[in-house]
Amino acid sequence: MNFYDIVFYLFAALTIASAGVLVFSRNVVYSAVGLLFALSGVAGLYVLLAADFVAIVQILIYVGGILVLLLFGVMLSQKGMRVDIGTGAKQLGPAMIVVAGVLVVLFRMIMKTPWALQSVSEFEPTTNKIGVLMMTDYLIPFEIASVLLLGALVGAAFIARKD
Repeated sequence: MNFYDIVFYLFAALTIASAGVLVFSRNVVYSAVGLLFALSGVAGLYVLLAADFVAIVQILIYVGGILVLLLFGVMLSQKGMRVDIGTGAKQLGPAMIVVAGVLVVLFRMIMKTPWALQSVSEFEPTTNKIGVLMMTDYLIPFEIASVLLLGALVGAAFIARKD
């Protein structure tokens, strides 16, 4: 087992453990912190997969933007700290059986798949290639998406304003 395997298992354990905190916590703030660490663990896994652009986008958009927005929404609401999230799940036994079955199928699929492995020295950064493609071949779709998002932002501000 080399260094990259150890780091992979650390990021995987961080992601799974914090996703468990996210799902099973009854406090909204604890769930948000679990979401923070789960998204950060996924970004670490992206780095190990040599998808540096996706990892940076994961941190900037999800961890930096959406999670902070969610936390501000919870903290600034009057009842945010006193919300007790209860699912009232009564069918826990059948759900656990289905989850166990899905895990067995996934584990068998992972073990039987012939994975194509590359050495670490073969990876190169993807940000340069993505940047060149965004400003050459995909410039028009990129600009159309930006105008569409600007229109959505103006529409949301128009709907949210008070008369």
